[in-house]
Amino acid sequence: MQPFESERLRFRPVLDADAPGMFTLDSDPAVHRYLGGIGGQLVTEPAQSIQTVAFIQEQYRTNGIGRWAVLLRATNEFMGWAGLKLVAGPINQQRDFYDLGYRFLPRYWGQGYGYEAAQAWLNYGFGTLALGRICAYADVENAGSRRILEKIGLQQGNAFDENGTHCVWYEAQNPRHL
Repeated sequence: MQPFESERLRFRPVLDADAPGMFTLDSDPAVHRYLGGIGGQLVTEPAQSIQTVAFIQEQYRTNGIGRWAVLLRATNEFMGWAGLKLVAGPINQQRDFYDLGYRFLPRYWGQGYGYEAAQAWLNYGFGTLALGRICAYADVENAGSRRILEKIGLQQGNAFDENGTHCVWYEAQNPRHL
């Protein structure tokens, strides 16, 4: 897994040293506003973030992919995470799919970083990894995230409930496989 970059962002596997940044991210109620039952619980102890980092690193070993740290290229600051993960499911009656996701600290919201990260990972998934299909889902009320998914070319599918959260499904087929 080689780190890569987009115009303003750097992507690399999550490291143990990212646990404090993950704690800041996942202990922020604003970050969890639309996550409900789909994005893990709001954390209250730094040890929970250490466990999250270990869980992500295990996904690398088991599945060869998982969420990666996102750093601001200009300063190397931890901004959050983005990437693909293999989901066994079932979610929305889907199994064994690659889920595109991203989560940023609020100070980075509204500056196009979510779009840039999502586009970079869609390109990485279809190009470098040669995946046939990439999926995503978001809380129906999360207009910002839904706009990003549509802007990068994922097609809206059905609405469904996941762990008490009303969600919308998105997916795209690799254009090289059509």
